[in-house]
Amino acid sequence: MSRGDMAKPLLGQGSVAGERSPPPAPAGRTVGVLGSGDFARSLAVRLVHSGFRVVVGSRNPKRKASLFPAAAEVTFQAEAAKKADVIFVAIFREHYSTLCDLADVLVGKILVDVSNNTEINHHKESNAEYLASLFPACTVVKAFNVVSAWTLQSGARDGNKQVLICSNNQEAKRTIAEIAQVMGFTPVDMGCMSSACEIENIPLRLLPAWKIPTFLALGLFLCFFTYNLIRQVIHPYIREQKNKLYKIPIEVVNTTLPCVSYVMLSLVYLPGVLAACSQLYYGTKYRRFPDWLDQWLQHRKQIGLLSFFCAALHAVYSLCLPMRRSHRYLLIETAVKQAMEKKKTIWVEEEVWRMEIYISVGIIALGLLSLLAITSLPSIANSLNWREFSFIQSSLGFIALVISTLHTLTYGWSRAFDENQYKFYLPPTYTLTLLVPCTVIIARVIFSLPCIQHRLLRIRRGWEKGRYVKFVLPSATGEFSSGETSSNV
Repeated sequence: MSRGDMAKPLLGQGSVAGERSPPPAPAGRTVGVLGSGDFARSLAVRLVHSGFRVVVGSRNPKRKASLFPAAAEVTFQAEAAKKADVIFVAIFREHYSTLCDLADVLVGKILVDVSNNTEINHHKESNAEYLASLFPACTVVKAFNVVSAWTLQSGARDGNKQVLICSNNQEAKRTIAEIAQVMGFTPVDMGCMSSACEIENIPLRLLPAWKIPTFLALGLFLCFFTYNLIRQVIHPYIREQKNKLYKIPIEVVNTTLPCVSYVMLSLVYLPGVLAACSQLYYGTKYRRFPDWLDQWLQHRKQIGLLSFFCAALHAVYSLCLPMRRSHRYLLIETAVKQAMEKKKTIWVEEEVWRMEIYISVGIIALGLLSLLAITSLPSIANSLNWREFSFIQSSLGFIALVISTLHTLTYGWSRAFDENQYKFYLPPTYTLTLLVPCTVIIARVIFSLPCIQHRLLRIRRGWEKGRYVKFVLPSATGEFSSGETSSNV
């Protein structure tokens, strides 16, 4: 959301769902709904369950009455407009003109525009501004357009709880905010009516925060897939005239997925390292990061979830490896070859231990990634305080990166020193994946050194290089000591 900095709740709310019940509905308040579509029906259901008196205006009330709750009064649009001071306009933009006959009845009313367009910036003006131009004697408020009909019916706990509100009238915004809070939602003030166009574009954007991480994941996948294809399929075909094309659907993909997952996980923590380096270099936390680094920091959640997705696919693909017909043929061929050579056993102790450790560490790494992914969900994250969330996402995330590194090193074992593993003089794929993660791990270890950690902590508490700043830090005995420092100290 480009106006994320402007999004401020109009009314206070508990930080944990269910921690504080919404206030009771104002006694005797009647709310009108113009329209009889899916959203109008869901809105009426939610309003009735929230304790409001609801009157629905329809062009054919007798036919539509059975679709609404029994507690809601379904009548003609003119009658509904007379009985309510707050009216939800739940019809499409192209039908706004049909309400012009109600202009005299709607004078002084609050009209809540809940509509959306089919395309981003489809019209020069927003739907709410268009509605306000048709009814200048009314107060128009844009709200509830980012809430789905399903969320209205199932309750705020099953969907997005935010209701974005904008209007040129502060009192009207406050009224709609009170109604939204009574319905169990979180009202968010988005400013004046000029923000309506942006609010209407929000439901039309397809995962805007996921575009860059998705393209990054696809780019890494194509690079590693091509690299593995050259090593596992093209090399044996050119050098040994062996057809290994059957490896492409499962084996090559399964070799590529952990590479993408591992690198993506390291990219979650690399921007934090770069940000810390910037703060240490400039000696302040008030210097703005470059735009690319700022965007990178904001997309860490999506990058981490894509890392978990690739790791989960890798686990499923690995479980399916023994199910392949090619694997069975190779197993039988190995058994026949062993029988012909009269070998009693082909047990290699080192390989057995390597695979046992490799699989065990991989399961632990996947479990930690699952925990990171679960705590990224808003419903789970909202139930954690900042220290708990930071510990899971930062400390356990770094541990997951270390364990993933051990998983990769165990997979490679001593094969990095085997010249037969270098196809077309290309090193094994896992050696390439170690570059970024090892850089992150080494940097984090360096930052944990007392001298650097102490300086970084002071910078993040407001200390700046070249300026005397009074600071308070815990001493070795656990007591807090204060003093003044500068860049020369």
